[in-house]
Amino acid sequence: MGKIHEFKMKAINGQMIDFAQYENKVLLIVNTASKCGFTGQYEGLEELNKKYADKGLVVLGFPCNQFLAQEPAVDGEIAEFCSINFGVSFQMFSKIDVNGENAPEIYKYLKAKAPFEGFPIKEVGEKLSGILKENSPEFLEGNEIKWNFTKFLVSKDGSKIKRFESSVAPKELEKDIEEFIL
Repeated sequence: MGKIHEFKMKAINGQMIDFAQYENKVLLIVNTASKCGFTGQYEGLEELNKKYADKGLVVLGFPCNQFLAQEPAVDGEIAEFCSINFGVSFQMFSKIDVNGENAPEIYKYLKAKAPFEGFPIKEVGEKLSGILKENSPEFLEGNEIKWNFTKFLVSKDGSKIKRFESSVAPKELEKDIEEFIL
């Protein structure tokens, strides 16, 4: 695994996106879902996108259906949902798995570089752990993505990656985004 800028992924419209175009940009990479308790975070992600895009932030959304099947739609429907309900203008990608053998290399890379450090809110962590224990116990292990809207903030040169769990609202990332943009 080299650098974050060496990956290529399929966008929600079917085009391949070369991450080389994101060199010298701060990346916010998020696994998303349309039917999740955290789906409202699309709004906060779009606010960050609007506020910081001209300063070098790029928000990248990766729909995923691995958590209680909360993203059952196909790419076109997901794109329409995000646009109509949240005015999403940031780059969305084709639906993927973020855990398991079908996870793309970029997610294996992110999990290796920014390991799981626990849930910041105890009650949310206990609730998610209970759901995972019952439905996807393998996701409880190690550095797997625990739920929708796990966020990875990547520095301009890709050398620093910070992980934020689902319960961390996009607005709470502003201080870190500003540090990475400088």
